[in-house]
Amino acid sequence: MPEKRGDCFSYETYKEGEDLVLRIDAETCPFFPSIEASAVCMSAVIDKLVQNPSITRVVFTQKRDYEYDYGQVSMLAEIGKLRNQIIKQQVLFTLSSLGGIFTGPAGERRSYEIRNIVYNKLRNDPVAAYVELRRMHREEKVATERAAQPAAGADRYLQLVESLLNALEKTELMLKAKPHLQDYKEGDRGIYRYVFNPLAKPDFMFTRLMAAFPQDGEEIDSYTVEGADITLFKLPSTVQYLYHVVPPEFKLTEDKYELLDSAKRIISEHKPTRSEFIDPERVRQVFFNVGSDLIEELADQKQLKLRTKEVEELAEILVRYTIGFGLIEVLLKDDKIQDITANSPMGRQPLFIVHQDYDDCMTNIIPTSSDADSWATKLRLMSGRPLDEANPILDTELLVPGARARVAVVGEPLNPNGLAYAFRRHRDKPWTFPLFIKQRMMTPLSAGLLSFLIDGSRTMLVAGTRSAGKTSVLGSVMVEIMRKYRILSIEDTLELPVAALKQLNYNIQSMKVASALTKGTTEVSADEGIRSTLRMGDSCLIIGEVRSLEAQALYEAMRVGALANVVAGTIHGDSPYGVFDRVVNDLRVPRTSFKATDVIVVANPIRTPDGLHRWRRLTQITEVGKYWENDPLLEKGFKDLMKYDSKSDQLEPTIDLLNGESDVLKSIAANVKDWAGSWDAVWDNILLRAQVKEAIVDAADKTGQNELLEAPFVVQANDEFHKLAEEVKDELGSYDNKRIFFEWNEWLKKAVKRKEIEVV
Repeated sequence: MPEKRGDCFSYETYKEGEDLVLRIDAETCPFFPSIEASAVCMSAVIDKLVQNPSITRVVFTQKRDYEYDYGQVSMLAEIGKLRNQIIKQQVLFTLSSLGGIFTGPAGERRSYEIRNIVYNKLRNDPVAAYVELRRMHREEKVATERAAQPAAGADRYLQLVESLLNALEKTELMLKAKPHLQDYKEGDRGIYRYVFNPLAKPDFMFTRLMAAFPQDGEEIDSYTVEGADITLFKLPSTVQYLYHVVPPEFKLTEDKYELLDSAKRIISEHKPTRSEFIDPERVRQVFFNVGSDLIEELADQKQLKLRTKEVEELAEILVRYTIGFGLIEVLLKDDKIQDITANSPMGRQPLFIVHQDYDDCMTNIIPTSSDADSWATKLRLMSGRPLDEANPILDTELLVPGARARVAVVGEPLNPNGLAYAFRRHRDKPWTFPLFIKQRMMTPLSAGLLSFLIDGSRTMLVAGTRSAGKTSVLGSVMVEIMRKYRILSIEDTLELPVAALKQLNYNIQSMKVASALTKGTTEVSADEGIRSTLRMGDSCLIIGEVRSLEAQALYEAMRVGALANVVAGTIHGDSPYGVFDRVVNDLRVPRTSFKATDVIVVANPIRTPDGLHRWRRLTQITEVGKYWENDPLLEKGFKDLMKYDSKSDQLEPTIDLLNGESDVLKSIAANVKDWAGSWDAVWDNILLRAQVKEAIVDAADKTGQNELLEAPFVVQANDEFHKLAEEVKDELGSYDNKRIFFEWNEWLKKAVKRKEIEVV
């Protein structure tokens, strides 16, 4: 039951995860509840902490919640404990009996000042108590030095003041406040803003947010994403940057907060079923429509006039905090974010992200255990996969407006502290070779070489460490496949841009198989899924990731698909030999079967010497030779075609590639009349493809039309390239690369002009 305190505050304490929370209801208070701004609030909290030292979080609620975390609460608890110790020592009660300096009006004043400091100021303004003690100490010392005969009891008085000062100086609160004392004025509580910074959240949310900017932070960047204000700060105390976000829902008026809170209580009574979550887009639209009607109805009841745009904004926020994923969705809409992690126990740490420009950053968002439980329930419904003690790992995908993400969840008993999450963000649009050229992940020449290999129907593995961009590269490979070919994709977690390619009229079929880490589902195993593709006709085969024993089925498909269609997948490995070691020794594929791999493309993060920055780069394009027996490294079975050069920060062609010493490229050329036996013709075609990719990037840079780099235009440009190449060959009887590029470049100029007109 809540405990009453006067007419303003009522308290309650409750357990939330590992925390004991003190919740203070300040709805009827005529002032804003804030420890840093209000002496009443500070003294109320200190009193309660003395009564219950186990409290780890304090929450004031008034329209929205304002929460002080364990670090801030412990500073107040330390002050309360110090005050209690001073009172229990009963030193103050004997002041008047000491005589001398403590007798008469002046003595009574001194006695009153010290008692007032201990009983009152330590509770409601400890900085003022410290400053006053310093003044008293300074004045008495000067008076003592000037006096011919020090007053009786002066030494004892100075010792008392010094002991109080020393005790107060050692507290964490004063250690944080002292650097800012030079500008302090008595009665001004502004200094506490350097010490206390509450997390804020509206009633309709679980997640807490550090809304205020860091006092000592240096702003290094800022931008806006769909109404969310994002600011990057450099902090003096850490090498991590702070990613500070203020979402649209934190800029609403109090009337709108009340509307959302009422609407959420009503709409939360409906519990979505598994069948509804099968189609997330549809269920979001249904909830959006229901939410819009509900908000309009509640607004009418409260006699609030809202424009249609305002109703839609509130309905979107309502959906986000009912069937959605709250502030996770706000982060996922930022296409500069690559990863989001939420560590257990929830409520103790902020979310962490990996930013495209600033690498690893902490955020000002702190999820709660209620967030974690809510996300887990929704992910179970959406995936149809278990997450419990028997299955403590859940690997699935998340689709929200404007973004896709792969989600990994670990729970008890694997994670003894509850639930933890990792969100890997994927672009809602497919990556393309021109986009990677723009990002410097690949060069035009490497793009031209890969385009040649893809059209040559080679088998390919994209390798790399975690967060190297393997899946993104594989997605860009799919964009390069001509639309006339059928594509079959197999994944245990849907990450490839299948939906986007379907919208571009690709003949593509996606299949979802069981995760290697998941048990107890009805999903088909990965190896069975791969073998089933061999009975589904002539198709390109794309494997999301080779993780387990399905590698044997993949290599069976590679052997069957050789010289017919592209077979490609991703695999963990930081080098060609690392891939061989994993495939043969870990995944038990026979050595001779590994030779079915034609090309290994390695993507790895490149770091600066100080370790503070990293970039994604392709670091190797290596062909796998066919004439070795036991060890391709010792027997020169690997041949690098391109390799990363740290000085130029890009892939450079090797001597073997420049001289045409490539069995894979010769094998492709052997099937084309104009190229057979002519390395110059093959090399010129690779350069032509590189020139085409570079021209797209140049056109985007010159016109500012970044949509030229996206899949819809790149696919169109690829189609035009193939059509013009065929037309030139039919007209001239051979592939004239200069003529092909001239014709294609004329098409590009016209296409860019058309887009400029559309924009105007």
